[in-house]
Parts: sequence; C-alpha cells; structure tokens
Amino acid sequence: MLDFLFLIFILPFASAQEIPDYDKPYAPIFFDRPIYSWTDKIKIKVIAPSWNTDKDLIDSIGDDTDNPIKISTRSHSLEPYRLTETNVASGIFTGEIILTGFLHDADGDGSFDTNPRTIGSGPTSGFLEVERDSGVTVSFEFADGVILSESVPVSWNIGAIEFTNDVFLSKESVLVRVIDPDMNLNPEAIDQIPIEVFSDSDVGGITTNAIETSESSGSFVATISLTQNSASSGNRLYAIPSDIISAKYHDYTLPKPYSISDNLQLQASSQVESSVPSTQRLQNSAINISDSFGKSISSLSSNHQVQIVGSISNTQEYDQKFVYLFQVKNSENYVESLSWIKGQLSPGQNLDVSQSWIPKNSGDYSIETFVWTSLNDPTALSNPMTRSISVE
Repeated sequence: MLDFLFLIFILPFASAQEIPDYDKPYAPIFFDRPIYSWTDKIKIKVIAPSWNTDKDLIDSIGDDTDNPIKISTRSHSLEPYRLTETNVASGIFTGEIILTGFLHDADGDGSFDTNPRTIGSGPTSGFLEVERDSGVTVSFEFADGVILSESVPVSWNIGAIEFTNDVFLSKESVLVRVIDPDMNLNPEAIDQIPIEVFSDSDVGGITTNAIETSESSGSFVATISLTQNSASSGNRLYAIPSDIISAKYHDYTLPKPYSISDNLQLQASSQVESSVPSTQRLQNSAINISDSFGKSISSLSSNHQVQIVGSISNTQEYDQKFVYLFQVKNSENYVESLSWIKGQLSPGQNLDVSQSWIPKNSGDYSIETFVWTSLNDPTALSNPMTRSISVE
C-alpha cells in the first residue's frame, strides 16, 4: 500500500523534462509576418517544449554560447540573443527586434531619415541593420552541431495614394490615404510623410503631412478642408464645385529593378461638387426683348434687329464660371440662331447678358436660354428659360 501511494505522489513530477531532448530537436521558428520592410519590428516565436526546464519559472533560451540564438542579415548579426517563455511551463519562447535599415533619404528632403545600428541581447532590446533587398535569419543551436533556422525576406515596396471618395461635397473634409510600409520609419511611434494637394482653381496648392494611422501601420492619412472664398493655406485648399482635386506623393524607397537613388511620383484624383443641386447654383431670369436702345418691345418686325436679354445672379459663396446660350427656333422647330457668352460671376453678383438677333421672316418663334458650366461640360447651372414671340 505504501508503494502505491509513493507512485501517486511522484508521477506528476516525473512528467516534466529537466533537459532538452537532443535526439528529437523540435523547435520550429515563426515570424509574425511573411515579409518585412527595412524598418519594421520583427516578432519571433520559437516553440521548444523540451527547453521548458523549470515548470515553476519563466525560462529563457538562446542567451548562452553553448546553445545560442543568432539573428542575422548578410552583413550584421546579433548573437547570442535571448528569448523568454510566454508563461510558466508554456514551452513557447518569444522576442522581438527592430530593423534599422541603412543610411538613406527616405522623403527627398536632403537628409538621412534612418539611424542604422546593430545592438541588443534580447528579448526586446535588439536593433539590426538591414539592406534594401535582403533577409533576416533566426538560427537556434538546439544541440551541439544541431542548428535549426528560419529566414524571412526584407524588401522595399511601391507605395500607393488614393482619395477615400471619388467625389467630395464642397463642405466636406477631404481624406487622402497613402500606403507605404517603407515609411514606417519608427515602428514604435507615429510617423509623417509629406504630400502635395492641388485643385483646378489652385494649381499651386498646398504641401501637408499625412499622419500614420497607428505606430506601425504604414498607412498614412491627411485631412484637407475645402474653401471657396479664401486662399489655400496650411491644410486648407481653395477648390470650387466641379474642380478636380489631385494629390501627389513621391516614393523614394522603391524595390528592384529601381535603383536606390530612384524615385517615383504617385498621383490620385477626385472631384469637388456642391451640396446645392446644379440647377440652383445660378438664378436665371425671364427673357426680355428690347430695341437697340434697351427699351422693351412687345412686337417684332422681320429684318429689324432686336436684343434678346437675360439676367443671371450668383447666390453661392464662390466664383462661378458659366456659359450662357441663346437659341431661337422657328415654328418648324428649326434652329434659326444659336450663340453664347462665357463669363464668371463673383459671389452675389448679378449680370445682364444680351445677344442681337435679326428675324428674317415673319412667323412664330421660340427663344430659349441655357446656363451651363461650359461648352465642354454642359452641366445646367439653372433651369432653362423659354419665351414665345411672333414676328410680323
């Protein structure tokens, strides 16, 4: 009976290994990503249950010269590097390093943006220099002459720039997004990158910073406000409805076959529209007929010149370009006359527009006026006006 009790008490303790099983070198190495950029943080995990040598303590591996962990690139290495157990008796060991790239001007301002260095002993204190197109290898000497290793590539990327919407209303905030993992220069801080934003109405535009969305996202967003009655400044861009707005980003961290000194201009576009319906942006008044002295007339005679007069006003808070069209049709719906006037109205401005016409024949006619954005863009800025007249 005593022997039986003795076995009950000792068997649970006998299940824990006190030394690694060198005959079965199981210690797979994992990374948190399949590929990294030159200044990323790399998280490393090694599953090594046989190195859980003390079931009551947090164990470590890799920090001695007999069974070291080495983290290396082609030209630089950290050795030995310590990884620590995630929990008591887990048998899972983790650590991390930060890649520090090489000396390079990443934003084209003439100054280096990196601080390359190789230093640290783990588990989270490591910094490692790395080249543009390279790789990082983690090796673990599990036993004498038994080395387990795993590698992961490091590469630059071609960035991308986009507006979050295809169309923005003039009173909305405009969001521009840049995705470039290479500009996550400090994976433990929020980075910024410069972008240029301009419009049809202000081709000079502004230069502003896009802010990283989180410490290591590599995704950057700039928020731009639109103005229709003041100059561009800071994060404010002068743009009126119907303008195309554009954003530019210069990528100075390009993968092969580009050279390290190459750069690429990336551009995206969107459009500004007014929250006011297009046909309510200008007010178009009724058509008037006058003689050459500007006096209104009610009867017309053939072969006598008259003036077709319209009036438009701008009720918006911004300048509005327009083209005003006059069209005269006879009773058979044939266009006898077609003409137009181009112009621009300031906020609150009223304008009389007129066009001469000489009716050649007597009969009934229809006069129509249209107000469009331009001849190339026949967006109606007001409802058309029509007037019927008789010529004697």
